[in-house]
Amino acid sequence: MSEITLNLIAVSVFSVTMLILLGPLLAISPEGLATVTATLLGLITIDQLGWQGRGGRLLVDWLSQRSPEYCDRIVRHEAGHFLTAYLLGIPIDAYTLTAWETLRSGVDGSGGVIFKTDGIDRAVENGKISQQEIDRYCTVWMAGIAAEEIAYGTAQGGRDDRLKLNVLWRQINRPLAEVPLKQRWSMLQAKNLIEKESDAYGALIDAMAERRPVNECCELIEQHLQSAEV
Repeated sequence: MSEITLNLIAVSVFSVTMLILLGPLLAISPEGLATVTATLLGLITIDQLGWQGRGGRLLVDWLSQRSPEYCDRIVRHEAGHFLTAYLLGIPIDAYTLTAWETLRSGVDGSGGVIFKTDGIDRAVENGKISQQEIDRYCTVWMAGIAAEEIAYGTAQGGRDDRLKLNVLWRQINRPLAEVPLKQRWSMLQAKNLIEKESDAYGALIDAMAERRPVNECCELIEQHLQSAEV
C-alpha cells in the first residue's frame, strides 16, 4: 500500500472511532455507523485495487492545494529538478505540478518533471554505467529537496527521489551504506547549481507556475544564462 492510502485508512479509522464515541450524543444509529465504515473502507479498497491509489492522491493533493506554501514548495521543488536536468544535459519530456495534471496527461507515477532516462537505463543493463552518469542523475534527483531547503530550510517532498537513488544503488550492486553520503553530496551539487543560476531559476519558477510548455521553459533558462554571461 502507498503511504497516502495508509494515511487515508488511519484518518478513516479515527473518524469512525469518533463517530462511535459521539454516536449516542449525535443520535447516530449503529446501522448508520456500520454503513459509513463499510463505505469508507470500500472506497479505499476500490481505489487501491482498481485505481492504484490515484483517487487518494487526487484527494490529498486537492486538499493540499488550498495552502499557498504547499503550491510554492511544489513549483520550487520541480523547478529544481528541471533546471539541474537542463544544465546537466538531460532532455526533459514534460512536467506536472498537481495530481490531476498527472492523471490527465497519462503520466505514470506521481508526476513531477519527466526526463529521459534511456541512457542510464541502457548503461545499467549493460553494466557499463560511468561515475559521471551516476553523478548527473543523482544530482537531478536530489535537486528538488535542495530547492526546498534553499527556500524553506527543510524539505517536505523528495521521498520518491530518495527511492530512485536507492534503486540505482541496488541495480549497480553498490553497498546501501553509501547512499546517505551520496544523497548529501548530490544535494550540495544541486544547491550550487541552483544558487549559481538563481536568475534562471527564478524565471523558471514563474514560467512553470504559468504552465508554460517545456520548450519555452528551456528557452527562458537559456536567455537568462546568456544574459548572465554578457
